[in-house]
Amino acid sequence: MFDDKAILNELSFKFIRSSGAGGQHVNKTSSKAELTFDLENSQCLNDDQKQRLKINLKTRLTKENVLILQCGESRSQHKNKTIIIQRFLDLIIVNLIEEKDRIPTKIPRAVVRKRLTNKRKTSEKKAKRKPPQLD
Repeated sequence: MFDDKAILNELSFKFIRSSGAGGQHVNKTSSKAELTFDLENSQCLNDDQKQRLKINLKTRLTKENVLILQCGESRSQHKNKTIIIQRFLDLIIVNLIEEKDRIPTKIPRAVVRKRLTNKRKTSEKKAKRKPPQLD
């Protein structure tokens, strides 16, 4: 897969002020964490993994193939950094998983036979409801 420790060294963090209401504390502390990861210049991922991530994360990447994540849930800068790192790792792991091709199964003969007999019974039942034809 990829090395978690090595990929964490490629991350860069920036701390900014959180938006919204919050009183005096929010006006003077930069607790919101912003994580940036340059996918194009990553040394931890091979070309195939980079291509897969470009396809799967195309709506979340910038034009320069940089992934930017933000977290301002907590008042603690350290907690926000921990949360954003975990989100990043989860996002990378989920999007690197290869989906297995579905192998279509054959419908068993007994199931086909049962469906056809039920169709025949229903048809006969409806045919018996009609009045007899007199010639």
